[in-house]
Amino acid sequence: MTRKISHAMTAQDCLVALMVAISVSDETIRTSELVKIQSAVNNLPIFAEYDIDRLNTVSQIVFDLFEQEEGLDALFGLVKENLPAELNETAYALCCDVAAADGLILETELRLLEEIRYEFKIDRLHAAAIETGSRARHKTIPS
Repeated sequence: MTRKISHAMTAQDCLVALMVAISVSDETIRTSELVKIQSAVNNLPIFAEYDIDRLNTVSQIVFDLFEQEEGLDALFGLVKENLPAELNETAYALCCDVAAADGLILETELRLLEEIRYEFKIDRLHAAAIETGSRARHKTIPS
């Protein structure tokens, strides 16, 4: 059963929802991914006015949607309805960072990133630049 949203999703809610979706796409929410989401919400200017209490509510909406057969399409519909198009690349960048947070990007995460690129019409060249930046930020020193 899908919970009712108490009020329309904000742009920040949409960004959080997509980050949570990337995290749960492989059916395992890793601590490093949760830390990345929390860090983004706590530190990035786009979340300056965000009500941190919404994090749990938005996460539950994503969990509920992912239990439904067409849940991903419903999530994309909600986000498209409430996220200004000029924030599509921001959303993609945040999702790339969450996917890369644990040091490996699984096939399910790659497929969801591909869907996000398609659904939000992210130019392939721009997506490649975003992905390269995310990969560079999450590199570790080789042993």
